[in-house]
Amino acid sequence: MRIGIVCYPTFGGSGVLATELGLALAEKGHQVHFITYRQPARLNIFQENVFYHEVCVADYPLFEYPPYDTALASKLVDVARFEKLDLLHVHYALPHAAVAYMAKKILESHGMVLPVVTTLHGTDITVVGHIPTFAPVVKFSIDQSDGVTAVSQSLKEDTYKLFDVKKDIRVIYNFVDFDRFRKCNKDHFKKAIAPQGERILVHTSNFRKVKRVDDVIRIFHKVREKMPAKLLLIGDGPERHNIEELCRRLSLCDDIRFLGKQDAVEELLCIADLFLLPSEHESFGLAALEAMACEVPVISSNTGGLPEVNVHGKTGFLAPVGEVDAMADYALQILGSDESLERFRRYALEQAHKFDLYRILPQYEAYYEEVIAGSMANVEASRSGVNS
Repeated sequence: MRIGIVCYPTFGGSGVLATELGLALAEKGHQVHFITYRQPARLNIFQENVFYHEVCVADYPLFEYPPYDTALASKLVDVARFEKLDLLHVHYALPHAAVAYMAKKILESHGMVLPVVTTLHGTDITVVGHIPTFAPVVKFSIDQSDGVTAVSQSLKEDTYKLFDVKKDIRVIYNFVDFDRFRKCNKDHFKKAIAPQGERILVHTSNFRKVKRVDDVIRIFHKVREKMPAKLLLIGDGPERHNIEELCRRLSLCDDIRFLGKQDAVEELLCIADLFLLPSEHESFGLAALEAMACEVPVISSNTGGLPEVNVHGKTGFLAPVGEVDAMADYALQILGSDESLERFRRYALEQAHKFDLYRILPQYEAYYEEVIAGSMANVEASRSGVNS
């Protein structure tokens, strides 16, 4: 199968999932074409059956805002025709699903049928997509897609609640690649971070307000009052300065390391004892799943799709958004003894295996086949109607 994949090429969950999915599809023999404005963050190795097509936007004085949507649509048409794509899989509704519809219509004028699958990832529905300026386009794009998937049951329900869409939405969960995310021996690295055997807590995100990184700091502050501990902050973003100021006010700077964006995040998770994710909203919680695959229990908020990933009292604990005291108490409960920590580690790994890439990948392949068959059937029905 020849598959085009459109995604944001950043460290965000949608770009990560799209890239990992494409690489896994290529490994199984499918030809995969990534189409975006920059090489995706995790597309950093040469692999057979993987191709990258950069979208270049014209810089013309007339344009106050470069017309990326138009450039992307033109690139999709070009790649689809030249590479003879069987299917286009777009990740994140805006603008990708809308642009895919435009490209599809252009291709129809050339006598080519290109089924489109749209995967909804979260903020494209719950935040960005719900802005009145964008809402009609999001609804239309979803309904016009040949297939639609959501990364959690919670996101599927949010989509139906926020938009009056008619399209059937299939839940296909995010996944983790155990060839990459797994427990490994990094004792020398751990000793460098925590030379006195301190517990190591980790948080990774894009440092936006919705991630509530300030809550991470406050949770850590309460934990450190009870036991020696270190905190690793992975990522960067608009809240970085505010978080640094909070660390200084709480006199935590000696025990917190800001590591910035990291490609090999799995090597940091390998030395972690606990992962913190107190987000205001998470449609799935891919960062939590990656931690669990490395046998790291999770303390998270109970919002969105997180309860579908993090099992309260087994793989970690859930608490209402903003309940810093409760999250800190739960953290201390897990970290209080080696026996407790090992028990939570074991259950975290067991739960993570339910989201193994090689369990989820066949679901996408089967859905692609279903969508292609349905699209071809619609074309035949349309032709029969015209001929009759």
